[in-house]
Order: sequence, then structure tokens, then C-alpha cells
Amino acid sequence: MSGLVQYVVVRGDLSKTLGWPMGAIIAQACHACTAVIHLFYNDSNTQAYLADLDSMHKVVLEASDEAGLHTLCSKLKEDDIHHKLWIEQPENIPTCLVTKPYPKNEVQSYFKKYKLLKL
Repeated sequence: MSGLVQYVVVRGDLSKTLGWPMGAIIAQACHACTAVIHLFYNDSNTQAYLADLDSMHKVVLEASDEAGLHTLCSKLKEDDIHHKLWIEQPENIPTCLVTKPYPKNEVQSYFKKYKLLKL
């Protein structure tokens, strides 16, 4: 099914302020993507997304900091947009938020204010 997208929102301050290496940040996004696919595996959009592995579409964006990630998380919860907020353990640090696959036109408005992630 074309038009499905997953939004991946990573905290920019992990690298810019906290000095996390790029590999560690990419791992956070990978963890969150895997978790959200597992959580919503039986969802029809998830199944359609997985049925065409060579055409998966992800948009990787940046939230400025933890507060920005929590603000987005709250808005998505309020509007019942399914997602996973990844919290790195044992540090208990929220690092990344990923939506389950959705038709782009249903969810893109939540992400317009975010810029593409630059590490």
C-alpha cells in the first residue's frame, strides 16, 4: 500500500549537548522502530507496510530536547495516534518516538514543525 509512512523523531540534544555518538543515537531509533512494529504488528497498516519491504518510507526528524519529545508524545496520545516513546534503560532517558505506519495524509500535520534530523 503506497503512501504509508513511519515518523521517527529523535532528540537532537543527544548529540549536540549530551555528546552521544552517532551509533548510539541510530541504535535508539532502531530500537523504537522495532518496538512499534512489534506492538502494532497486527494493525492493517503495519501489515501493508511490511508486505512491501523494499518500499518502506520513514521520515527521521529532530525534537530539540526531552521536553519537545514529551510534548509531541502527549499530543499524539491525546489524538490516539499510535506510537512508541523509546526510553533507554537503565538510564531511563527518553530518546526517540516512532509512529506505527500511517497514511501520510493522516499524520503529517503533527510533524510539520520538526526539521529533518542532522547529526
